[in-house]
Amino acid sequence: MASRAGCHPTTLQRAASGDGVPSARTVEAYARACEAPVDVAMHLWRQARSSAHYGPATPRPAPSPMYIDHLGKFKAALQDLYTRAGRPTVRDMESRAGSWGRLPHSTAHRIVQGQTVPRDEHQLLGFLVACRVPEEEHRPWIDAWRRALERASRPVIVPAQQTTFAARPAPPPLPPVAAGLRFSVLGPVRAWRGGEPLATGSPQQQALLATLLLRQGRTVTAGELIDAVWGEEPPQQALAAIRTYASRLRKVLGPDVLASESGGYAIRFFAQGALDVAAAEELCADAEKARHNGDLRQARTLLNKALGLWDGEPLANVPGPYAETQRTRLEEWRLQLLESRLDMDLEQGCHADAVSELTALTAAYPLRERLRELLMLALYRSGRQAEALAVYADTRRLLADELGVDPRPGLAALQQRILRADPALTEPPMPQAEPTPDTVRPAQLPATVPDFTGRAALVDELTRALVSPSAAGGRVMAISGVAGIGGIGKTTLAVHVAHQARPAYPDGQLYIDLQGNGPRPADPTTVLGAFLRALGAPDAHIPETIEERAALYRSLLDERRVLVLLDNARDAAQVRPLLPGAAGCAAMVTSQVRVLDLAGVHVVDLDIMSSGEALTLFTRIVGQERVAAEREAAREVVAACGYLPLAIRIAASRLAARRTWTVSVLAAKLADERGRLDELQAGDLAVRAIFELAYRQLEPAQAHAFRVLGAEAGPVISLKSARTTLDCTTATAEGLLENLVDAGMLIELDPGLYRFHDLARLYAKTTKAPGSTLPHREE
Repeated sequence: MASRAGCHPTTLQRAASGDGVPSARTVEAYARACEAPVDVAMHLWRQARSSAHYGPATPRPAPSPMYIDHLGKFKAALQDLYTRAGRPTVRDMESRAGSWGRLPHSTAHRIVQGQTVPRDEHQLLGFLVACRVPEEEHRPWIDAWRRALERASRPVIVPAQQTTFAARPAPPPLPPVAAGLRFSVLGPVRAWRGGEPLATGSPQQQALLATLLLRQGRTVTAGELIDAVWGEEPPQQALAAIRTYASRLRKVLGPDVLASESGGYAIRFFAQGALDVAAAEELCADAEKARHNGDLRQARTLLNKALGLWDGEPLANVPGPYAETQRTRLEEWRLQLLESRLDMDLEQGCHADAVSELTALTAAYPLRERLRELLMLALYRSGRQAEALAVYADTRRLLADELGVDPRPGLAALQQRILRADPALTEPPMPQAEPTPDTVRPAQLPATVPDFTGRAALVDELTRALVSPSAAGGRVMAISGVAGIGGIGKTTLAVHVAHQARPAYPDGQLYIDLQGNGPRPADPTTVLGAFLRALGAPDAHIPETIEERAALYRSLLDERRVLVLLDNARDAAQVRPLLPGAAGCAAMVTSQVRVLDLAGVHVVDLDIMSSGEALTLFTRIVGQERVAAEREAAREVVAACGYLPLAIRIAASRLAARRTWTVSVLAAKLADERGRLDELQAGDLAVRAIFELAYRQLEPAQAHAFRVLGAEAGPVISLKSARTTLDCTTATAEGLLENLVDAGMLIELDPGLYRFHDLARLYAKTTKAPGSTLPHREE
């Protein structure tokens, strides 16, 4: 049959299954395969397409509203009314409904497609009138509509593919593998577990994932998936490919998330807000409720949040007919939400602000008459009557040229009302003033360590710099920088000092780890967004660009006393947009490099602990009794750690966790230099990792110099010895040494004299990399 029809066998098999009415192309192919008259087959197909139900026609009574108790039944009943009315065009429906704006044709289209229900009684009556329902039957239908909404968990704005039930059982607890999953289809198809992105595979695999996600937990058969991914011309091995894609996704998402059942697949265990489409539906439903209750400001805010979930074209670059259909639907939904929000803007009197946005939207969607209508109204209320009439003239000319039609009656009626200066079009009451929220006082400082030891002079110096009169309320903002090699205790010192200075900053403290030594340093734009939310700015008011965010950030901090702790900065460029601009605020920055190019910064270079401080810290973690019994071994341990606070804390924590070890056992383990770095790790703390992060930031020439000097030079390096060891000019050697100091890999003792930290030198000896990029010295 496939050979006679010239199509794939699977296409004919699905057509023969009777599950639904196939496409015209498939009917033609099936008729040729069966050697039946094509015209007869097409006639039967057209009859089936125009019928209310596929399959044999059976007489059915008119739908009764008396037995409707949830939205699913109500939607089906409205579709039945539409069928019994003869399936008029949505434009005819709009005209039949009467009263300008009573039943927009776009809303009628979504109702007859089962995507939504009328949002209010006014719209429902318009639909009933358009479907020729007798007036005496209107009240039972209104009662049915109310019952359905009362029992629905998510009323009104419900896109296609969503069925709302009257009562839902409590969802089962999420398995651990599903708890952190998030999915996005309002843009590229993406998935995350926690903050980590997951691989979604090839475009066809993304098409399968998108189909399952948009079904929101319902099972999709293999045949439906084949149709969704390839349409009517699937490849020979389509079923095998579907199984392969499902297997790969199961490995990524987990077996409890992607379930196989009844010959199909489904994604289970959706967490609240795990899918951006579902989150947008929730926000839209809440917005509709707020609008119904008269709270337009809240409704606008919720719609803005929903619109903010779109990230470019929905299902970007996903192939297949299902994705194409959903792309169109989701884009149409977005435009409808935009129109609703702009409509509320005008109701609130924000017509002047809406003009620029509507101008851009009408340029992008020139044939969308509702946007033109809103633009005319916004211009008229802004005192720009001539421009409003020019918009109508341009719309009429465009529709005539492109489609050969006149503007919709509502648009023409608006033009006449503008010409008559209809008083009903005058500006609505001014919007209610935004309530001033209670001042938000963020308190984001991490806890200080209970065993903080030493650094008394530095603590006093930094605290005085932050709480002095000039910092607390004077003419300039205080900026303090703490620099030093990795593991030296910069964060611990900064957090301790911030807590000491906290009373001087009663309006709050902000903290962020900028991940400066990691492969992906924090983006200042993202950090500003987090700071603005912490300071009480609503998401809808947070701008997009870094310049606008920084300006709003400085405005919110004006006349406030807030301390900002920027930990682990990469460089001054990352820090600069995050600095407050107001006197009375202060910022403290920790970095492995010296941020000298920040204007007015007070930099403190942090060195290793003294032997006494190191022993005290070790004792506080391990316990006085164990150290007192082996004091000399304890001195050997802290010396092997190079008096580096992080190394001491790791070694002491390991000893404290092993009651059978003695201090001497630990000292013996650390005595061997070859394995010392491997011993200095506990949990997610590791000395080697600290040096690796800093090493990766070095330029090739700097990295080579670090390795060579660590392997061949002594602990103390003079400029002359570095020149000899590196076989380069004096100027080159000096530049490399200074770069290593700035990167926190060397310590400068005096001009021209440098020192490796003991553990950094061990790391340099064990680090291997081929080649050298150093220039040779000139003879």
